[in-house]
Amino acid sequence: MEHENELKEALDFVSPSALTYDEWLMVGMALKDSGLPVTLWEQWSTRDAGRYHKGECVKKWESFHGGGASPVTASSIFQLAYSHGWSGPAGHALDWNDDISAGTGAQTEGRLVDPRWVEAHELALPEEWHPADQLKRYLQALFEPDEYVAYVTESFMAADRRRPAKGSWTRTAGQLITELDACGGDLGKVVGDCDPEVGAWICFNPVDGTGRKDANITAYRYALVECDNMELGKQQAIIKQLELPCAALVYSGGKSVHAIVKVDAPDYAEYRRRVDYLYSACQKNGLTIDQQNRNPSRLSRMPGILRGDKRQVLLETNIGKSCWDEWRDWLEAETDELPETESLADDWESLPPLADALITGVLRKGHKMLLAGPSKAGKSFALIELAICIAEGLPWMGFKCAQGKVMYVNLELDRASCLHRFRDVRQAMGAPSQHGVSIWNLRGHSVPMDKLAPKLIRRAAKQSYIAIIIDPIYKVITGDENSADQMAAFCNQFDKVCTELGCAVIYCHHHSKGAQGGKRSMDRASGSGVFARDPDALLDMIELELTDELREQRKNNAVGQLCGQWLKRYDQLDKVGQDDLCSRRAALDACADYFPTRAYNELLTEVEQTEQRTDAVTGWRIEGTLREFPKFPALNIWFEYPVHKVDFSGVLGDLNPDEDLPSWKRAIKARKTPEEKKTNRKEAIETAFNLCADESGSVEIADLISYFNDEKSERTIRNWLKEHGGFCVKNNQITRKTEGK
Repeated sequence: MEHENELKEALDFVSPSALTYDEWLMVGMALKDSGLPVTLWEQWSTRDAGRYHKGECVKKWESFHGGGASPVTASSIFQLAYSHGWSGPAGHALDWNDDISAGTGAQTEGRLVDPRWVEAHELALPEEWHPADQLKRYLQALFEPDEYVAYVTESFMAADRRRPAKGSWTRTAGQLITELDACGGDLGKVVGDCDPEVGAWICFNPVDGTGRKDANITAYRYALVECDNMELGKQQAIIKQLELPCAALVYSGGKSVHAIVKVDAPDYAEYRRRVDYLYSACQKNGLTIDQQNRNPSRLSRMPGILRGDKRQVLLETNIGKSCWDEWRDWLEAETDELPETESLADDWESLPPLADALITGVLRKGHKMLLAGPSKAGKSFALIELAICIAEGLPWMGFKCAQGKVMYVNLELDRASCLHRFRDVRQAMGAPSQHGVSIWNLRGHSVPMDKLAPKLIRRAAKQSYIAIIIDPIYKVITGDENSADQMAAFCNQFDKVCTELGCAVIYCHHHSKGAQGGKRSMDRASGSGVFARDPDALLDMIELELTDELREQRKNNAVGQLCGQWLKRYDQLDKVGQDDLCSRRAALDACADYFPTRAYNELLTEVEQTEQRTDAVTGWRIEGTLREFPKFPALNIWFEYPVHKVDFSGVLGDLNPDEDLPSWKRAIKARKTPEEKKTNRKEAIETAFNLCADESGSVEIADLISYFNDEKSERTIRNWLKEHGGFCVKNNQITRKTEGK
């Protein structure tokens, strides 16, 4: 069976006692889906003696039918194992859809030990057996003489196993030590005889002498670390490699080594926080902790006691770091993956070379660039142009580009639209080939950036891309884009891609709402200022307000050029002066004189199309905020669908952005004509009806009012329906008029 060995290995790192009931069921479902026998689930479940019930696994197994839209598969077990510190099987091949995580070989914060490479220690079991001395040394290591000690030597049968009884808690450590010195080696005289089949237990924190519950604990001094899913020698080796501040290390006489760890918490709340930190550190380093041991009143194994044919043995005392604070500081220092500081004096004479320019004067290889702008600015077209320019080594917006392979991550367009857009842009640019650009179409498959980054790294590894373009980033934003800390974490994902792949990451984002003209370029991008301040290069696009005179001039030039082409086709160009070709009217009059009627009418059709394209042209100004290069002069460009063109004429240089207009001019410009308002009302009521209509094709008046969030009255809705003319209203029920009625 595929993954059988890996699944068994993964399960070894998951303690059933650490899982919820639903997670336990999930493991069973995944095993059955993978074709493994129920006995494997049964055997694994017995490790949770407290909740295991014989025959329950078989009963649940028969109820698992699998299938469905989201079946539980082996990946669920692997994910559980990774979260419990598993490093993944040696030689496990990653699938494209796997995440890079702690379990797939990537270094994980807080990880110091790889359990797969740990050499097991041989337990230092004493050759001579002195039970009373074992317990005495344990008490001396953990307790003050006047502190009460709770212990249990009696047990009772519960379900199918023996459990500890209430025990004793009325004697101090000093009293017990005195009695142990005088017992002649007979431990039973001091603590009482126990059932040799089950052993005895002791509470590792002092109590108040009235009980052994959490409420009776007087000092939150120690926590229990217990792992029973690996060989004993490896348990001890990991405990020592982690330098856990252990007051005592006890062999349980069973499957585990008990580490009594110094946490020295001042109160119960802090105890819980420190135990969480301790258990997390152990899990990351391969010790699958029994989560039931979190309580400060938890019982551990009493040294000096027989348990079956094994001894509960005090192996060592006071090992590892001396205290909690020392250990925590050491662990965080050892797992700190940040680079070390460097002496400037040492590097002064041999500075590392700067990365080569990807876009000359704008962006270096391996750095980040953000293209920001409003809607309809053609940001996606600009990025497609950039991808083609880098792939072909062509200039982009007048800037020289290095040549190399590019990955374009498409998050917005469907596959067909994206490919057609690339073709249209390439043809409009006159680019020579179709090589050098790889497209990753993710519309409908996008995931948050923290999940996308590792997948992207795997896809792009060994492909030698010099740039990765992500369009647009709003599709992958994780967190609140107005939160500085959340957006800092989001932007760090781009750094990971740059660092891992050694390539530039280029992405686009939209402007914030409202007028932008009065803002600095780095303040226009939507969301937190982190967006604008994080990249090494920010290129910001703002629209220019084209004057009527400029639009008329461009229309005259465009029509004049078209007429010139037609005149040349009919060998009449030498008969028309150049001044006439600068005037739309004069150029058309000349063509009318020299062309037959049919040809002239065809020309007029092309003229209309040319004028429409010219009217659609917009003017833009690009401002740059750069970290590695001096600021370049503002760049003025035309957007002539589907490409941008630099304005070499200089006419755009004298124009102001639309948002820089006085407020009264912006208000006049935004004012709609009565015809435009009427059209908008018709479109609004048409859209509302289509969205609210039921299967019979009818809508209630109340539904339309609700659609407009109660901002429109019934009277207004009725007036809009009447104005539209395509609907019938009867008894508050709206239907669409049929043809002929």
